[in-house]
This record gives sequence, C-alpha cells and structure tokens, in this order.
Amino acid sequence: MKYFIVILGSLIISFAFNFFLVPYGILSSGVSGIAILLGLITPFDIGPLNLVLNLPLLILGYMKLGRVIAVNTITCVLSLSIFLYVLPVVAITENILLSTIFGGIIGGIGIGLILKYSGTSGGLDIIAILITRTSNISVGFLLTAMNGIIVLISGAVFNWETALYTLLSIYITGKIIDTIHTNHIKLTMQIVTTNLQPIRSELLETVYRGMTVMEGYGGYTNEKKQIMMMVVTRYETLQIKKIVRKHDPKAFINIFETVEVDGEFARN
Repeated sequence: MKYFIVILGSLIISFAFNFFLVPYGILSSGVSGIAILLGLITPFDIGPLNLVLNLPLLILGYMKLGRVIAVNTITCVLSLSIFLYVLPVVAITENILLSTIFGGIIGGIGIGLILKYSGTSGGLDIIAILITRTSNISVGFLLTAMNGIIVLISGAVFNWETALYTLLSIYITGKIIDTIHTNHIKLTMQIVTTNLQPIRSELLETVYRGMTVMEGYGGYTNEKKQIMMMVVTRYETLQIKKIVRKHDPKAFINIFETVEVDGEFARN
C-alpha cells in the first residue's frame, strides 16, 4: 500500500506538470522545476533530466534519512521520471492563471501524499526534511523559501510575468503540502487517569516520547488521579488514545496545539 501511494503521488505530480505547468513554461519547485527549465531550453526530455539531477540527493537521503525513506524516494523519482516521459504535454485550459492555480494544488496533493507515507519526491524535499528534524519550521514553508531561486531563474530565462506565475504555483503547492503533511504540527496531550502504570509502561515501550506525571484529585469526587503530559506529533495521537482507552476507558484526554517546542524533542 505504501509503495502504491508513492507511485500514485508521482502520477499526480506528473499530471500537474505536463497538463498545467509545462505548457505555459511555469516551473515547479525544487529539482523538478530545474528539470522542467532545462527541458524547455534544451532538446533533452524532462523525465531523464529529473532522474539525473536527483541522483546526488538520493545518495544523501539514503545516508541521512535511512533505507526505508530512501527506497520510497527512489521509487518516487523513478516513477515520476517515467510518468513525465510517458504523459504527453497538453494544456487542459487556455487560461494561464487557472493552470497555475490547479497545477499548484494538484502538485501539492501529490507531494503531500508522498511525504505523509514516509517518502519524498526527491530533490529539495530531502533537504527540507533534514532541516525540519532540527527545527520547528514546516516542510511546506521551507520548500517555498528555498525555491526563491527557481523564481529568479524563471524571470531571467523567460519573463517576469511567468516568474510571478511560478511563484504563485510554488506558494500554493507549499500550502497544500502543509495541509496534508502535518508531521511538523506539535500537540500537547494531557491525560487524567486512575490507572497510570500500565498506560505509562506501554507508552514508553511503543511511543518514543518523554512524559511528565503529576498528582491530582477530582474537584467533585476528591478521587486521587494522575495527570500525564506529553508533546507529540499529530500522527501519534490516535495510537496514544488507543493505548489509554485500553487501560482506562474513563480517562480524560485533553489535546491542544503547541505553538513552539524549546528543548529536547525527537523529530524522527
């Protein structure tokens, strides 16, 4: 299923490129955008160019992100290069603004799906993920910021109107990525329970998170309770709730978004 999602995401990205962005010379983000640029100004095809440009970053991804993500990324880059080569370049609409908007949305959906299922679409995604593991900056924001150079290249090679459309497309793609890939969002969970030890033991065994435990009592019943506080990512909340409910069906769980984490927090 994971590989199917990665290949499906690659197909969605290729569809956005060849049917919305490439026909109008609008560049995408990252290495794919550079591949589109070279494909427009040279006789080489975008698909093989995308594969060649991604090779150094694939090696970096294997070294820094681990084998699982690297294999998913290689799967994505290969399938994306094949789809870019196979799919025809055809403009679905004659309106360049519509192409920019929908190209950005559809491309963001594809990249967001791949990121969510432990992969990257290659290129700057790898660098962005490495940076987010040591900071609170979102992947979408990083990709948007790093792609400023793509906009400048677009303006220099084509014209500044096309560069502005490229900027709009990259911005929309970044927003869609952050909507789907929410791993950068930190949540604070407060768990009020009367059965702490089995919950604590299983959480320590299965969820790689620290926790703080406080003593308390019910304001109405005066019953002694334990209050556990954890900072987690959004993806981990469902697993934690299942563990808590298994040991204490009546536990009270309060979840709220954390604005900033300053201190030791595992981002892997």
